[in-house]
Amino acid sequence: MHELGIVMHIIKEVQEVEAENHLHHIGSITLQIGEVSTVIPSYLQDCFRWAADKSEDTKGCTLKIETLPARTKCLKCGEIYETVKYGKQCPACLAYDTELVCGSECMIKEIEAE
Repeated sequence: MHELGIVMHIIKEVQEVEAENHLHHIGSITLQIGEVSTVIPSYLQDCFRWAADKSEDTKGCTLKIETLPARTKCLKCGEIYETVKYGKQCPACLAYDTELVCGSECMIKEIEAE
């Protein structure tokens, strides 16, 4: 379960932002997670609740998750298409010469604090 490691990194990053900006308490964190990122949102939520409640700065903080759609680009014809629906084969020209453009991200989008 790599979600715990991700959560620990997120909390560390958020606490650094909190210190740099002289904030007092983090109310919520919004994450953007790509639909092919291999991060399981329910595991992430469970790990987050456990880890966030260990610190007064993040105790009771909520984690909001936004899913980013995965898109793949065909290097042969330039078509950009839905990765999950079509996989590695371009639906326009049927080529397999493709690359993932987005959808594997896991990043902090927003931090709400006092």
